Amino acid sequence: MTEPATAAVADAATGVVLVLNAGSSSLKVSVHSRSGDSLWRDQRSWSVGAAEGAAPEERLEAVLDAWLPGALAGRVAGLTVAGHRVVHGGERFTAPVKLDAAVLAVLEELVPLAPLHNGPALRVMRWLSRWQPGLTQWACFDTAFHGTLPAAARTYAIPARWRAEGLRRFGFHGLNHQHVAETVARRGEDLRLISCHLGAGCSLCAIRGGRSIATTMGYTPLEGLVMATRSGSIDPGLLLHQLRRGVTAEELDRALQQESGLLGLSGLSASMKDLRRAAAEGHAGAELAIAVFRHQLLQGIGAMAASLGGVDVIALTGGIGEHDGALKRELEEALGWLGPFELLRIPADEEGVIARHCGAAGV
Repeated sequence: MTEPATAAVADAATGVVLVLNAGSSSLKVSVHSRSGDSLWRDQRSWSVGAAEGAAPEERLEAVLDAWLPGALAGRVAGLTVAGHRVVHGGERFTAPVKLDAAVLAVLEELVPLAPLHNGPALRVMRWLSRWQPGLTQWACFDTAFHGTLPAAARTYAIPARWRAEGLRRFGFHGLNHQHVAETVARRGEDLRLISCHLGAGCSLCAIRGGRSIATTMGYTPLEGLVMATRSGSIDPGLLLHQLRRGVTAEELDRALQQESGLLGLSGLSASMKDLRRAAAEGHAGAELAIAVFRHQLLQGIGAMAASLGGVDVIALTGGIGEHDGALKRELEEALGWLGPFELLRIPADEEGVIARHCGAAGV
């Protein structure tokens, strides 16, 4: 739902920030003050108004052309900078970076590492540069917050020649994990925090002193917990088995990224809300999906607690984390063995973090 704009949005002296969060299925757009306060926000699905059978880039262009100029009419005069959420920054980008031709070229090379997100983000960047060529644009990376991972947490036990190619754990959802860390930091400087980003994508992050020390996602956003349509971690031997059977790399990619997770387990839906309703009616697939999701989440929380040497706060964020009351009750019951800790719900705010990054850049 669109939030009403304030008069400050159109005030050029305000120096407000346009934030664009491009995902695989939709685009979230918002306008913020440089301190991160939200002034206006809206979102659109890439499928709205798109021609049947249109290629992904055509759907994206159609939505942008038909929606964004009108949505931002009267607000453009106050915009001085745009910030984009970019899921994967690779080893090159560990902090926000101002976009230019060289940066865009490197980002293009990173698309295969997070194709569901990096590709759409790049197309939005290029569309915006055509529509508002004078607008300064910055890329802010989900991987950057995890730059503090110690060697033991970021290194895979693979041949040295592979590690030399940059094959390592990067971690994702860093913008929102950072937001959670900053929110919880008000409770104490050295809290042992487990941030649980649970939505279409899911990841955990062990945070101490505001720094990421362990996380569940790895080289790509496919590793870790069960997600909406992504498999999360599975035995690499299973993948080798499928390849030897003749499954192509493209088929494997599609199956793991788009046909697995809650959808693949339930055979019904990728939505936890739908699955809760179906499970209450006795749907076996929905019951299995919820059970596997919960099992791996509990295992992951245990691993993060071990990395921290205990836990003071567990924060639930993301669409499932914020809204699934049944999950919160299940975690409270299942995690009693951890000892006393505070279980919080914290609304996700990746866009506010991006706005603050851009505001701090002083552009």
